[in-house]
Amino acid sequence: MLEKVLIANRGEIALRILRACRELGVKTVAVHSTADRSLKHVLLADETVCIGPPPSAQSYLNMPAIISAAEVTDAVAIHPGYGFLSENADFAERVERSGFTFIGPQPDVIRRMGDKVAAIRSMKAAGVPCVPGSDGPLGNDADENLRIARDIGYPVIIKAAGGGGGRGMRVVNSEASLLSAINLTRNEARSAFGNDQVYMERFLGNPRHIEFQVLADHHGNVIHLGERDCSMQRRHQKVIEEAPAPGLTEEERRRMGERCVRACQELGYRNAGTFEFLYEDGEFFFIEMNTRVQVEHPVTELVTGIDIVKAQLRIAAGEPLPWRQEDVVIRGHAIECRINAEDPKTFAPSPGQVKLWHPPGGPGIRVDSHVYSGYVVPPYYDSMIGKVLAAGEDREAALARMSTALSEMVIEGISTNIPLHQEILSHAAFRQGGTDIHYLEKRLRL
Repeated sequence: MLEKVLIANRGEIALRILRACRELGVKTVAVHSTADRSLKHVLLADETVCIGPPPSAQSYLNMPAIISAAEVTDAVAIHPGYGFLSENADFAERVERSGFTFIGPQPDVIRRMGDKVAAIRSMKAAGVPCVPGSDGPLGNDADENLRIARDIGYPVIIKAAGGGGGRGMRVVNSEASLLSAINLTRNEARSAFGNDQVYMERFLGNPRHIEFQVLADHHGNVIHLGERDCSMQRRHQKVIEEAPAPGLTEEERRRMGERCVRACQELGYRNAGTFEFLYEDGEFFFIEMNTRVQVEHPVTELVTGIDIVKAQLRIAAGEPLPWRQEDVVIRGHAIECRINAEDPKTFAPSPGQVKLWHPPGGPGIRVDSHVYSGYVVPPYYDSMIGKVLAAGEDREAALARMSTALSEMVIEGISTNIPLHQEILSHAAFRQGGTDIHYLEKRLRL
């Protein structure tokens, strides 16, 4: 097992990684900005290193500072968590060149999956279904781009090859606005991602967002841990996730899971990863692969009993996966609500001191959070302050437990989106299951 791991992140995921390390007897190094001296994982880590001032560019995105912290503390590996540098191929490369183990996939695979055009090509080669589209980046030939759109059929969506997180996308409903949309998306992509390549796909009207979790080791073993439904979104950001996906059949799960496993084998993938799909009218369409641990990984842990973060550490240490595909059994149902420090109606961030923090408990309840009474939520980072999870023998039981948990949770001093979650849980459409990715935004506009 790895002797000492540097955690190159903050907040709840940093604490989640620290706990997994402790269970495996691995020493930890917490890096932090000057604004994060009081983070729980910083207070609990074996060693800490301040890597810069509050702005992320000068701290959590500061590659030389993070690698220097690993050097001075004699860490042997770096876990990037999610966000920040977790899917930065250059960072993974620099980590490995500096003699450390990067707890994630290989830099070249991160780079290939980070380029949406290259990722789609890889998936098609592996037999993974993709959205009908341009089969590559769009050129500058206006007539050719118009022809491609006509062949696909309107509406289409223009996407940045280097985009992600819902950025760099534009829906086009008619030929009249296609060329200007391509140019606008190119300019945005150049500015936001340093890559102005864009591609075109059919725009699916009412899809669900379903993703498959995979684990792969250095010995060619790959398994999938079933799927999650992440369709409850606002501005392409997930709000509630659950596993398994309501209404998905065992045959669909097996078929898509096998294709994801095959794709990993052909990529030579290792560590944890997630294949994201749009699902409409019984068909799956690949949209991207996340080459890191996901925010919503705990719902999969609750229904499979497999600790994904500990698996990441064991894989990085060179251990083979201890499970075969037939060992993975989905039991019951789990739901996750992301708790954000924000106004539940305007969604404006709500930083400040948490005067009272009282998380819920009881059977089937899990709370992943770095927050405690007296903690000050800084204004510099993502507004998510934790996740509440509820598991039960079926979806109805999980929903009942989540409703009870949210009613018990007390957070004073800042605003949170708990009222939004309570409202969503009361919606008949959500309780029935299978809502599409546009459902929440349409509901919020009512």
